[in-house]
Amino acid sequence: MNIGFIGAGKVGFSLGRYFAENGVSLTGYFSSHVQSATEAAKFTGSSVYYELSDIVRDSDTLFLTVPDKSVRELYGQIREMDISGKCLCHCSCAMSADEAFPDIRKHEAFGYSMHPLFPISSKYETFKELHSAYFSIEGSEERICEWVAFFERLGNGIKVIPGNMKSRYHAACIMASNLVSTLAVKSLSMMEECGFSESEALKAFAPMIMSNVKRILAAGPMEAISGPVERNEAETVLKHIECMDNDIDRNMYKAVSRKLAEIAQQKHPETDYSELKKMLK
Repeated sequence: MNIGFIGAGKVGFSLGRYFAENGVSLTGYFSSHVQSATEAAKFTGSSVYYELSDIVRDSDTLFLTVPDKSVRELYGQIREMDISGKCLCHCSCAMSADEAFPDIRKHEAFGYSMHPLFPISSKYETFKELHSAYFSIEGSEERICEWVAFFERLGNGIKVIPGNMKSRYHAACIMASNLVSTLAVKSLSMMEECGFSESEALKAFAPMIMSNVKRILAAGPMEAISGPVERNEAETVLKHIECMDNDIDRNMYKAVSRKLAEIAQQKHPETDYSELKKMLK
């Protein structure tokens, strides 16, 4: 396998170096920003390409590591070349292979979406941690088993998902990461109102957050829940709602707490949470 990267941002840098460190052959990088492609090629011990047609010719697999909005446009250029027998891959969490490469079968090529469940935050450092990343993959059935075996050889967890589930999959990832950050922002601002600096609040929260995450990962979220909602303390929850400054924050608190009450009800079927649920509507 000779893998070429079109696009030299954080994802292209990280995956390329991760593959190279594990003995995967890279052709190199092409980018509209030649300097980025040059840096990526140097970082991965591969070549820099100055023409799109040249990297397409030399690679049997192409990773389109460009912004989501550019994938379809880029594919429109690539499909005008000879891509017969080649694999085209993108790394979007939200876009399916069929959306990215709608007529790829007509060109006798294979299309895949491959998404690492990992925050790729640094061009030069993230590759060191990708061995622990879980990858999801969907796309052309003909060679999908080869890709599963590819990531298994690298030591990564791998899951094949249906293309029509990509939006649901993306939403799940966002709720597990970005939306948690949103709640953290609000909680920090409320702590600052109580006299904490942001650094003091983060230090104070760290043991609680880490303990909760470890419990979720070890036993599942139902076993990890605690606090006034689980204890069915409607009066305490009402105080929380009343201290919120605006409807957006109140509705956010109520929506998350309503879902939490549903989980608590499953955990404690003998408890009557009806009053609490009514208050949280």
